[in-house]
Amino acid sequence: MTDERHDTLFDLLAKQAIEGLDNAELVQLKALAAELDYDIDDSFEIAASAVALSGMDEIEPMPEHLRAKVLSSADAYFGTEQPEHSPVADANAMQPTFEFKPKRSFFGWLGWAVAAAACVALAVNIWFSRQQTQGPTVAGGPTPTASPAKPDIKAQFDEMMASPNMVKATWGPMPTATGDMKNVSGEVVWSDAKQAGFMRFRGLPVNDKTKEQYQLWIFENAKLEEHPKDGGVFDITADGDVIIPIDAKLAAKDPKIFAITVEKPGGVVVSDRKKIAALAKVETVSS
Repeated sequence: MTDERHDTLFDLLAKQAIEGLDNAELVQLKALAAELDYDIDDSFEIAASAVALSGMDEIEPMPEHLRAKVLSSADAYFGTEQPEHSPVADANAMQPTFEFKPKRSFFGWLGWAVAAAACVALAVNIWFSRQQTQGPTVAGGPTPTASPAKPDIKAQFDEMMASPNMVKATWGPMPTATGDMKNVSGEVVWSDAKQAGFMRFRGLPVNDKTKEQYQLWIFENAKLEEHPKDGGVFDITADGDVIIPIDAKLAAKDPKIFAITVEKPGGVVVSDRKKIAALAKVETVSS
């Protein structure tokens, strides 16, 4: 019978720590504690708090009754002024004072043991979680987790150039081009299905992006409609072979001509077409 009363006592203590007791349960708890000579303390609340820490991914607010108890205890402890010791006090007048507190019951210490075990379990759980996240360690630190390699932009360009049903064209300078602009060459490839493509340039001069940028225009009409599709702005930062992905702002279907203009940084909505750097006219669609 005593064991059953102990079990009931522990159940009430646990419930009090986790969710609180109603009046009837509180009366029952006090009666059992008096009968079994159990000193009701905060050990079960501490155990419950320690266990709750293991759910750090989603921290919930502390139960109101436990929060009030913690704050009350803190005010009582830190609000008490401690007497200051005078360095000139007569040593013979000082008498040692010993304050003996009643021994805790076995069940009180059991609650503290549960709290300690919960803290240890929490520490072990965090350590294993970090090990699983970081992967196996080697001398000098954890081995970084390998991420899939992103295909090289040239490999993507070559793959699209070799694929069927691609729109292809060859870059060339404007007939009126002068200076460095006369040496522009390269290719452009576009997929209507993927709404994606690439431009490869050779000889397109490096631009000062603080003053100007290149902008691509996609014409769906061979007569160069007034409002072509914006293919995005880009910079040329080095001489030689340069591959640029096309950043079309709107869907483009069956392009006929691609044009590169020189615009202010950030590009424009409508180009005046005063400075065209290169043109690429689509001859056929690859099969």
